[in-house]
Amino acid sequence: MSAPRSIVLIHGAWHAAWYWAALQHQLDRRGLASFAIDLPGRGTSTLEPSGLIGDGLHVEAVLGRLGSDVVLVGHSYGGAVMSQVAGRNPALAHAVYVGAFALACGESVNGFLRSAPRHRTGIADHIRPLDDGSIALNLETVGSIYDGVSELERSAHVARLSPQPPDTFTDPVTGDPFGRVPTTYVLLERDDAVHPVHQEIFAKRCDRVVRLDTGHFPMIHSPESIADILEPIARAAT
Repeated sequence: MSAPRSIVLIHGAWHAAWYWAALQHQLDRRGLASFAIDLPGRGTSTLEPSGLIGDGLHVEAVLGRLGSDVVLVGHSYGGAVMSQVAGRNPALAHAVYVGAFALACGESVNGFLRSAPRHRTGIADHIRPLDDGSIALNLETVGSIYDGVSELERSAHVARLSPQPPDTFTDPVTGDPFGRVPTTYVLLERDDAVHPVHQEIFAKRCDRVVRLDTGHFPMIHSPESIADILEPIARAAT
């Protein structure tokens, strides 16, 4: 019997690896090894911030150390990075999008949003540009996006946010996993960051769809729901 597949977790915009902690605890309890990545310039990373292409190269370097047969999980903007990586790395075992931008080759985050049906989300009220061109969240108001967690937890999350390089939203992906790597879409039905109507479009590109009655951050407030989805995928090789 072979060991379960390793799980690699890619965070979304303005965030970092820290928000996967509760999910990683759940996965540890199930005997599943997981690795949460800080994208360049985010979290505790000392690298220069990069655009989507640079973020993808960083994830590829991590995967190069872990080897093949890895389950890759992308949340929110992290799904765009995952499309970029999965399209270039057929050795991956499975790509799991969680309320994520499941971009097809040639699409960017902003390009998709311009072409898709217009649906405003609450996170738009907290976005503000900075003088250096990067894009930040209003730290005084953005705590409201963390539904299902206490005020104290929200304050800890907000303290760890960082600005996002603009080309993370404008770089088009140069590949995608669809039709080449097995894909699962976890559709978050009460999401106020990536609109559920847009998630329906992304979900149709994937091989399998799982729906959760939750907001944008189930890995924080109900990590067992994500662990339940990932466990059989990780154990499929056993």
